[in-house]
Amino acid sequence: MFKKLVILIGMVFLLISCGEKKKIEEINLTYVKAPLNVPSILEKNLKMFDKEFEKDGIKVKFHELTTGPEQTNALAAGELDFLHALGGTSAIIAASNGVDLKITNVYSRSPKGFMILSKKDNITTPESLKGKKIGGPKGTILHQVLVGYLGKGNLKEDDVQFINMGLPEAFAAMESGNIDAALLAGPVALKAINNGAKVVTNGEGLTQGLVVTAVSGKFLEKNPDIVKRFVKVNEEAVKYIDKNFEDMLKIVSEDVGLTKEEILKLYPLYDFNPKIKEADIKDLEETQEFLIKNGMQENRIDINSIIAK
Repeated sequence: MFKKLVILIGMVFLLISCGEKKKIEEINLTYVKAPLNVPSILEKNLKMFDKEFEKDGIKVKFHELTTGPEQTNALAAGELDFLHALGGTSAIIAASNGVDLKITNVYSRSPKGFMILSKKDNITTPESLKGKKIGGPKGTILHQVLVGYLGKGNLKEDDVQFINMGLPEAFAAMESGNIDAALLAGPVALKAINNGAKVVTNGEGLTQGLVVTAVSGKFLEKNPDIVKRFVKVNEEAVKYIDKNFEDMLKIVSEDVGLTKEEILKLYPLYDFNPKIKEADIKDLEETQEFLIKNGMQENRIDINSIIAK
């Protein structure tokens, strides 16, 4: 009888231990500081996430994965927990392909921050881009700006020679004359302007330039409180900007290698208010239509289903 009782107690303790929640030891998130992601720069330099989670013995690891596919693939593989600054286009494409992600908040809105630039004097209208070589990253907010701008002149992407390339490559190709216009944003766009390029158009009236923070759906389900605290730190970083503007300028200047004057030219282009508004959801829905129409997305999704509740 005694032996049976010992075995029974042992089984109870085993069941309890198996049911215990596994303690989180580290949080993995992306560190994307371009084009001018001030909250991320502050959070890393001021160790804001570290200070929030070290009391629980949780380490915070930053990973410099900057392209949408790199980020969403790493999330799907369980290598990342948070995608902190993911283009709205990339979020939608990944979710439509079965990646389990939830948008926790808006990272930034920057319609004016995404630009089409050219050094050719005769490129001033959508119609003037017909037949021209244009370089930039495919399936991004910048790509969306291009297609939207061409539409104003009753043109389609097939009416131009669009070449898929990164921002540095597009800048270099425009400088060398290998392309007629480049899709650029942030410091690279500012550098191009300083080198004599003119802004043909920006995303105003075409897109909100929406960038979001996304979390693994599995991580959110298991750790809702951790996610809430993560979002809280992001909110604190945004508040820090207003309360410590001069300090922000100094920290960002040292991190990205821009002068304070250059940052002051770029900063007004960005809205870092993290609250998800109805206009943001509408922008994501319009982005989905753009992606489907242009053959970059096959499976339509319910946008509200990828918003974290």
